[in-house]
Amino acid sequence: MEFPQQQKPAGDGKIVYPPGVKEITDKISNDEVVKRLKMVVKTYMDMDQDSEEEKQQYLGLALHLASEFFLRNPNKDVRLLVACCLADIFRIYAPEAPYTSHDKLKDIFLFITRQLKGLEDTKSPQFNRYFYLLENLAWVKSYNICFELEDCNEIFIQLFKTLFSVINNSHNQKVQMHMMDLMSSIIMEGDGVTQELLDTILINLIPAHKNLNKQAYDLAKTLLKRTVQTIETCIANFFNQVLVMGKSSVSDLSEHVFDLIQELFAIDPLLLTSVMPQLEFKLKSNDGEERLAVVRLLAKLFGAKDSELATQNRPLWQCFLGRFNDIHVPVRLECVKFASHCLMNHPDLAKDLTEYLKVRSHDPEEAIRHDVIVTIINAGKKDLNLVNDQLLGFVRERTLDKRWRVRKEAMMGLAQLYKKYCLHHEAGKESALKISWIKDKLLHIYYQNSIDDKALNEMWKCQNMLRGLVRELLDLHKLPVSEANNTAMFGKLMTIAKNLPDAGKAQDFMKKFNQVLGEDEKLRVQLETLISPTCSCKQAELCVREITRKLTFPKQPTNPFLEMVKFLLERIAPVHIDSEAISALVKLLNKSIEGTADDDEEGVTPDTAIRSGLELLKVLSFTHPTAFHSAETYESLLQCLKMEDDKVAEAAIQIFRNTGQKIETELQQIRSTLIPILHQKAKRGTPHQAKQAVHCIHAIFNNKEVQLAQIFEPLSRSLNADVPEQLITPLVSLGHISMLAPDQFASPMKSIVANFIVKDLLMNDRSIGNKNGKLWTTDEEVSPEVLAKVQAIKLLVRWLLGMKNNQSKSANSTLRLLSAMLVSEGDLTEQKKISKSDMSRLRLAAGGAIMKLAQEPCYHDIITPEQFQLCGLVINDECYQVRQIFAQKLHLALVKLLLPLEYLAVFALCAKDPVKERRAHARQCLLKNISVRREYIKQNPLAHEKLVSLLPEYVVPYMIHLLAHDPDFTKPQEYEQLKDIKECLWFMLEVLMTKNENNSHAFLRKMVENIKQTKDAQCPDDAKANEKLYIVCDVALFVIANKSTACHLESPKEPVLPTKFFLITNSLYISSPLSSSTQPKPPPVLAAVNKPLTVPGRRIFTKTTTSSDTASNASSNSNSQLSSSANNKNR
Repeated sequence: MEFPQQQKPAGDGKIVYPPGVKEITDKISNDEVVKRLKMVVKTYMDMDQDSEEEKQQYLGLALHLASEFFLRNPNKDVRLLVACCLADIFRIYAPEAPYTSHDKLKDIFLFITRQLKGLEDTKSPQFNRYFYLLENLAWVKSYNICFELEDCNEIFIQLFKTLFSVINNSHNQKVQMHMMDLMSSIIMEGDGVTQELLDTILINLIPAHKNLNKQAYDLAKTLLKRTVQTIETCIANFFNQVLVMGKSSVSDLSEHVFDLIQELFAIDPLLLTSVMPQLEFKLKSNDGEERLAVVRLLAKLFGAKDSELATQNRPLWQCFLGRFNDIHVPVRLECVKFASHCLMNHPDLAKDLTEYLKVRSHDPEEAIRHDVIVTIINAGKKDLNLVNDQLLGFVRERTLDKRWRVRKEAMMGLAQLYKKYCLHHEAGKESALKISWIKDKLLHIYYQNSIDDKALNEMWKCQNMLRGLVRELLDLHKLPVSEANNTAMFGKLMTIAKNLPDAGKAQDFMKKFNQVLGEDEKLRVQLETLISPTCSCKQAELCVREITRKLTFPKQPTNPFLEMVKFLLERIAPVHIDSEAISALVKLLNKSIEGTADDDEEGVTPDTAIRSGLELLKVLSFTHPTAFHSAETYESLLQCLKMEDDKVAEAAIQIFRNTGQKIETELQQIRSTLIPILHQKAKRGTPHQAKQAVHCIHAIFNNKEVQLAQIFEPLSRSLNADVPEQLITPLVSLGHISMLAPDQFASPMKSIVANFIVKDLLMNDRSIGNKNGKLWTTDEEVSPEVLAKVQAIKLLVRWLLGMKNNQSKSANSTLRLLSAMLVSEGDLTEQKKISKSDMSRLRLAAGGAIMKLAQEPCYHDIITPEQFQLCGLVINDECYQVRQIFAQKLHLALVKLLLPLEYLAVFALCAKDPVKERRAHARQCLLKNISVRREYIKQNPLAHEKLVSLLPEYVVPYMIHLLAHDPDFTKPQEYEQLKDIKECLWFMLEVLMTKNENNSHAFLRKMVENIKQTKDAQCPDDAKANEKLYIVCDVALFVIANKSTACHLESPKEPVLPTKFFLITNSLYISSPLSSSTQPKPPPVLAAVNKPLTVPGRRIFTKTTTSSDTASNASSNSNSQLSSSANNKNR
């Protein structure tokens, strides 16, 4: 459009005003200006384009209205009226505006744009005039005049920003329509959209802006839809610049490209016609994080409910599927997560996804295999038709996954599907038939060898534990109200809540439920019935129904409290196991024994079916013992006892032991048949059968003393060390008998121990072992003599555990014997007849025996520091299997809080283990044990009185003392030895100091500083031993200071040191500079280890011949000899 020459007003430049309107100048008041302008507005409103005479007449006025006086006027009403006049002038004089100056036109349109801000307030008295202004501009398309201006973009950007900022939910459809017309005409009739102008539209799609102004988002969305043909090229150019050319500077929105693509796709996929190939290019990027971002975006685009992208753009879909096999783990994980939404929203794509999910179900990453299961199960729970048999097959396979978390997810997922479609029949018979195999599959998991696979086992254990807690809670309700009672109740409630989903909410709900229980006696009676051992499944159903009815509030549509209580009731109710169920299982077992079952059709042999069925019954015998009490059940178990399969007989005996308390009084015939079988098993059965037989007799018979004596006497007379293979079962039986009935058998056992066990068996080597040099062999290759010696050591321990006292000093003698066994590396006689592998077995047995005795307080008190050290050093044994088994036994005893705290210090020595897996296992054990102890202290208020034996931080003194007496620590100034000490300290302290709870870091520092003001109680007069102790303390202080900046604060309390290991004296060792606030330069000792803390690398275990100067307790000559000998072995 060409701008014409400036039009000249009629009358030689004199401004003509409409009739009745006086001259408008800056000499009159604002009110008068407004009054006269309203009349001018009326005049222009009534004029049309055909009024040539009036157009010429009022041309001067039109030019006057564009003067600075009006455009810069401070009065809001004046500016609005002028803007309305100018809009009408553009309408009347169209297509040629009376203003020819580019600068003047720019000023006018920027002025009009500013007035449009008044549209924001719809309740303003002037809103109708603002609406008129907008309507006029939109109808005439006045802004199109600006296309010829060089800087028109500035005007358009300001206009778009203004309209997007003023639109709100009080505007009607007409306002939105006129805004739309105004902006769309600029986009569609111009030569293109600049990046800056595009940004003013796209910024409204970004989530942050979208949430701030929903109406601006809707306006931008509608604008883009209307102008898709024009604006698509500009959008494509923007994404090309950012995605392909990497020019993020082209726009401030560059960092939001993926959010924008998602929004644009939702608005109209045509907006991205040229952008999709660019995404395919990005999917093949070398940057894993970039691929991950594109995969996340495309997952949303492909997975959206109404998306047809996968069918419309097959190359992009195939390229996306390829990312399921991406080398970057997070990318594969994102793809698997996407599959869930895709299966739900696009069932037609299931075929494409199935093959890729199959590969990912075998992914080396546990998290990905886990999410494949979650994906398939979630889709199946929404609609079973969404998952084909192949997908369900992947879940079925994962029930045998090597990782428990994956197996658990697979089993739980299948169980949920079975419950939904087979038990609740939510989708008809066809769906139920499709997954009818799930029940059998879950039960057949019992045929696996791994104990972890026994999902039912875990479920019943949890059920039994919860039933016990609820029973204890109900018992507390029967007691008088007291603070101690309330504290005990709170502990029970917290433990119950931990076993329910969402433990935080469950705690509040359990408190509420407990309050209801206290107020409602009938509810307590129903709950008592539910957890009664004799409650049948039908009774349980009635009880649950009655309890939930009492807790239902009709006016509440949702009741999370009731849902949580229902969950608890489901966990504790005998919903599938009662006397009837046990009877049915026993009948199935009988069929397998008789050979009439369809075991082969189920894919298992009859022998496997019997063994697995009995294992299942054994688990149930722990959790549902009263359900077994019937002649029919016990007759079947007697048949199992007569079978040749040792495992079957062993399981049957254990079931009798767990369930047979009433056999003596109510089932005489079973009793008379059972007794001789148990006697026979105790005398000539396998070691496991013998153990169970002795325990069974002790558990279910009233005249157990007579029964056990009938076994003890012949066995004790027939012991013959020359036939070791016939010794093992008698030794097991004798050991367990003396443990279960110490009053009757402890005394006769003493002579057996002295004359036979020690003198004849342990102190003699009759056979010569295999000299192949192996440190470990299989159980079958261990010589019978060594197996007998291992059982002899266990017998000694069981005998002492039964007595529970050391009046005869037998425990001291036994501990010296076990220590000698460790000092001699397993070759007690030192005749070198025994093989290396057999020596490993005996070292393990001796270390385990000391550990077992330490669990009994009366024996723990007499275990000397030297004996504790010998026991602990087994974890550094040269044989891998000894280290492995010992560490497992140590962990199990510690995690059950059976062993004293000092034994936790033994794990610090694992830092020296050359095998990475052993170090990792030891660290996990430490984490678990520390967590268990902290949790126990939280849950048990009374534990605060025993913090010295429970608080994990108190392991540090024991660790320092143990490391100071490490046989490898012979030269306190040598770098390599100091480095080992530092690694051991770091191994423990790094886990202990993960959190600074209650200023524990300062407490640790204070404890170590206090040790430096004591002497080594093991050898207080040995200067070198004390020096080593203090040096280990220095290194410990260095490690603590390295780990924590808060360790120099005031200690929350004064640490207590164990007097068994540390002797408090008045003489002070010069404290390490680390303990002072000034922290001067480290001394030479610390300088040797003042390097970054690292995990020790793999190093070869070598035996040292260096004699240690570690002194022994002078009060015991035998212990002195043990200590000096111990230093010959590197553990």
